[in-house]
Amino acid sequence: MRGFDRPQSTMLTLVNPEKRVPANHPIRLIKALAEVALKELSPLFEQMYSEVGRPSIPPERLLKASLLMALYTVRSERMLCEQLATTSCFAGSWI
Repeated sequence: MRGFDRPQSTMLTLVNPEKRVPANHPIRLIKALAEVALKELSPLFEQMYSEVGRPSIPPERLLKASLLMALYTVRSERMLCEQLATTSCFAGSWI
């Protein structure tokens, strides 16, 4: 079953992740382009996933994580998690 992306409010942080990335940072343009492309792919994702079973990680979130890994030459998912925790350009709201 396809999981859906539910935005989570900041539960344990006092800083809004969107404020950590400068307004003129190129990653904001890339994020907007990725959102448009993923919105177009959404019907295809719907067809690929079963209607029964446990919800998966949303495919949009996985693809955005892969895009960030490629853009910032992060070699593994473990390193991506570390970067998400420490780097402002890896703001959690991006994924």
